[in-house]
Amino acid sequence: MQESLVFFDLETTGLGRDCEIVQLAAVSGGHFLNLYVVPRCRMERGASRVTGLRVRRQRLYLRRRLVPTNSLREVLVAFIAFLRMLGRPLVLGHNIRRFDCPLLARALDQLDLGVQFWSAVSGCVDTLPLARETLKDRGLQSFRQTDLVRELLGADYEAHDALEDVRALQALYGELRPSPESIRRHGFTLDTMGDKPAPKCKAPRELPGQRSLWENLRAAVKVNDGKDDPAERGRASGEGNTKER
Repeated sequence: MQESLVFFDLETTGLGRDCEIVQLAAVSGGHFLNLYVVPRCRMERGASRVTGLRVRRQRLYLRRRLVPTNSLREVLVAFIAFLRMLGRPLVLGHNIRRFDCPLLARALDQLDLGVQFWSAVSGCVDTLPLARETLKDRGLQSFRQTDLVRELLGADYEAHDALEDVRALQALYGELRPSPESIRRHGFTLDTMGDKPAPKCKAPRELPGQRSLWENLRAAVKVNDGKDDPAERGRASGEGNTKER
């Protein structure tokens, strides 16, 4: 039986080791998860400019539109449930070993969810070194995800939105077609990443007026019926720093 694949991405308050999660998205075939968190730390101006996410009066806005949010714990619990639904999948992302996974591991440890997460996955794979190895003979100058999508799929997309990033990455991975040996070489676990960034802000807390996770599930989670295939979307619509987007 072929192993399930889940592509995931985070948007954060910045690019430093003490930044916080603001958006978590994951996609596997026609299934997707997309959830937001009001961060405990101030968002850097550069991060807001790139992502369009801003916090005003403890509410999160995406390009001036209010978005539903949940506590960090609820978001991580939903992510773990999403992974379990897919039967211990392999989790993939672009440059996740250096950026996303250390932040994810810190948050999981902080909320005592590390064991639950690891029991829900079979491993992690960083598609950045995977792409460099797979495409080493193509003479490419950049292995940023946006550049790879443009080069291999002939498309542009709205980068730095976590959901659009994972949809584009799923389509890109379909073009890479890495060998099983290459996938194994670039696999890792959260406990093999070395030091995790230490939290800078206070412990997570519920915010006034924050909606229950289950009230947000209709918009945040979707099981696709096949009419809106993510790979086709990446081809048709066109799909930094350390995140290599």
